[in-house]
Amino acid sequence: MPKKYDWLIVGAGFTGAVIAERIATQLDQRVLIVDRRDHIAGNAFDTRNEAGNLIHLYGPHIFHTNSPKVFHHLSRFTRWRPYFHHVLGHVDGRFVPVPFNLETLDQLFPQAMAQRMADALVAHFGFGTKVPITKLRQAEGDEMSFLADYIYDKLFLNYTMKQWGCTPEQLDASVTARVPIVISRDSRYFGDIYQAMPVDGYTAMFERMLDHPNIDIELGVDFAHLKDAPPADRIVYTGPIDEFFGHCEGALPYRSLRFEFETHAGGRVQPVGTVNYPNEFDFTRITDFSHLTGETHSHTTTVCEFPQAYVAGENDPYYPVPSPETKSRVQPYRQMAQELKGKVWFAGRLADYVYYNMDQACARGLSLFEKELAPAALGMEVG
Repeated sequence: MPKKYDWLIVGAGFTGAVIAERIATQLDQRVLIVDRRDHIAGNAFDTRNEAGNLIHLYGPHIFHTNSPKVFHHLSRFTRWRPYFHHVLGHVDGRFVPVPFNLETLDQLFPQAMAQRMADALVAHFGFGTKVPITKLRQAEGDEMSFLADYIYDKLFLNYTMKQWGCTPEQLDASVTARVPIVISRDSRYFGDIYQAMPVDGYTAMFERMLDHPNIDIELGVDFAHLKDAPPADRIVYTGPIDEFFGHCEGALPYRSLRFEFETHAGGRVQPVGTVNYPNEFDFTRITDFSHLTGETHSHTTTVCEFPQAYVAGENDPYYPVPSPETKSRVQPYRQMAQELKGKVWFAGRLADYVYYNMDQACARGLSLFEKELAPAALGMEVG
């Protein structure tokens, strides 16, 4: 690539795109974004299928955040449609609200029994609290022990085994804490202040974000082909951190996904956006996109998700695997990344090896720009 840029950004997902826009608009510097895929927007990429339905090619992406800064920043590139995601889980032959809450309790147990356990939960934790399964399992009392074991066995154990290929105990506690037990009758899947979907989709939002004369985009380009002679002196890398260093300290584990899309004649095929199957089948969940997009067509498209191990060259890495073991294994790579700072910055779910949500990936990009990239570009020392 003969052009010389001020910055090379590897990866056109949330973190990379946010940083590119900031550099282009706030520093008036030239940016080249490369991505090995043939599209921008990373895993948030959406497109219309043959039936005209807007689908998320890499599984459902529902935007939610408690950060006004993130929400207002992205609002510069999209209008929003308020959307509160609801999930049902198939448990003991019934479809019940997930996360587990007092409504779930009422639907799974006889009335008197459900009331006793609800009273015990409120007395122990307080109404309106959100309790990780690990904390619930530590609660004393026969009813608390029974309920904790039931929820663990029916909602967490097998789902986690399918999703991650290991038990909840082998993962960092933050993973199961993402879906707490909710001591209220709020059946929304997320409790964030801002819950919405981009009206025109994520891809359109990314297109507006990157529509700037200082930004060039090259798709279908593998960074490995540019590494020896990059077209910029400063690089922001958002790909897998171990891949950047040639797996010299061993390959880190990631989880991948396989998707099966189906298009159905008629309207919605599910009562809520997503239905989880924690115990049956080898897939984890099915999502009906018509709920997410709010669109009505003559056909509806669903996606079924099959978690699988990541195998380089065969599928894509979607999730780092947060665990005590991987925490120690990633440390040598983080140290090497730290030594390159000033020339190469690592950021994003795969580069940080952190299980970010979309808003967290966006916040990571904004923070990195403000605290390190902008000062570096202006010749200021970074503390």
